[in-house]
Amino acid sequence: MFKWLYNRIDPSYRFQKNIDAEIPPLLKQLRYPFEKSITKSQIAAVGGNNWHTFLGLLHWIMQLAVMMEAFGQGVFDEASLEAGAPVREDRIIFEFLSDAYRAWLSVPDDADDEVADKAVQEHVDAMAERFKDLNKDMLEDVQMLEAEKKALAEQIEELERKAEKGRKLDEGIATVAGDIEKFDSWNSKAASRIKTKGQKLSTLEEDIKKIEAEIEAAEKEKNEYQEALGRQGISIQDIDRMSTERERLAQNRSATVTRLDETKGRVAEKESEASKKLDELERLVEKYNSLCYKISLIPSTAANAKGMDYELLLTVNPGPNFSSSQLGHSQQQVESDRLLKDTSSGYLPHQLLSLDLKTAIKNSIVGLRKEVSERRNTALEEDMRNHDFLDSVKEAMDDKQAEVEGLGHRIRAAEEEFEKTREITAAQKMTLDAQIERMEKELSKLRAGLTESVQMMEQREINTNLE
Repeated sequence: MFKWLYNRIDPSYRFQKNIDAEIPPLLKQLRYPFEKSITKSQIAAVGGNNWHTFLGLLHWIMQLAVMMEAFGQGVFDEASLEAGAPVREDRIIFEFLSDAYRAWLSVPDDADDEVADKAVQEHVDAMAERFKDLNKDMLEDVQMLEAEKKALAEQIEELERKAEKGRKLDEGIATVAGDIEKFDSWNSKAASRIKTKGQKLSTLEEDIKKIEAEIEAAEKEKNEYQEALGRQGISIQDIDRMSTERERLAQNRSATVTRLDETKGRVAEKESEASKKLDELERLVEKYNSLCYKISLIPSTAANAKGMDYELLLTVNPGPNFSSSQLGHSQQQVESDRLLKDTSSGYLPHQLLSLDLKTAIKNSIVGLRKEVSERRNTALEEDMRNHDFLDSVKEAMDDKQAEVEGLGHRIRAAEEEFEKTREITAAQKMTLDAQIERMEKELSKLRAGLTESVQMMEQREINTNLE
């Protein structure tokens, strides 16, 4: 039954192996949803408690064969077209290829090419007619759309010809309107400039009158000063010399102020640079203390300190209050400068840091580095040994895993053998149960016959005794 149904799906398939070897790959190829639940042993011995499995399988294949036959007859073509996957064209081409190929094969080998072409041409014409019928509605729609397109194009050309004159008139009107706007704008700007120039002219005339009055007053004042200087005995040459000296002193003062400002600027730059260096030094000190704390050098009771104090302290004044002097007058300091140890001098290196880093601290850290390096080398050697041990354990585990896999294969083989044996035993048991049931029935018949015979013999004995 399975072979017959499968040939309804694939007529060209030929069964060549045992049925229990061919059915599982065919079910997997057909994507049967329950193919994993069917074993070869069940297929080899159909019956018993597995009938529902095989009846469901046959029913599913029967539905698949019916659906394939319906698809071949074009039942689902409309549904495929609605789903966006038209198959009519493919079906027409496939039928043309198959029919044309059969017609070409039916032509004798000694026939001319014209005979073969004539045999195939019939199928080509039939395919063209089928495509024409299929595309009949679309061709009518295309012809209708082309006619509408042509009518609309003629209307557009007529409207463009009528609109050309109006467009030219609109362009002329727009040009004239632009010229009028430009002329009005130029007139308004010219009137505004005339008004502005008149106001400036009146203002300049008033300024000229004021300047002339100031010149007259200055002349009078000059004459009065000259008369007063003449009465005091000071000449014009003395006044010019005093003015020259005054200008020279003013220039010297300006140069001195300029140099003072430059000096203040350089001092401020140096102070800013020194402040940055001091901030950087504080950050380095904090980083040093943090690293020492991480490697157990701080405090002195730490594991790697060995009683030595590695903590670095920076001794500077609490806050910045830079003092400066200007024009020979020094300002009084309210607080000590942060960059100065006292009012006149800065810090020396040994005054900033609490420890001697170049000698004692450096030697101690170098010794600690050597000790840590030795411990690290020892740890690396121990780690290498552990890795070697781990590799050996891993190899042993791989060997054991291979053994487990081999035992698993043996277990699966044994389970398959057990399954086959159980099925065979079940079949034999069913046969034996049937034989036992038949023999019990025969035995019951024999017992019934024996009982009747005994009764008859007893009756005959009684009758004989009576006789």
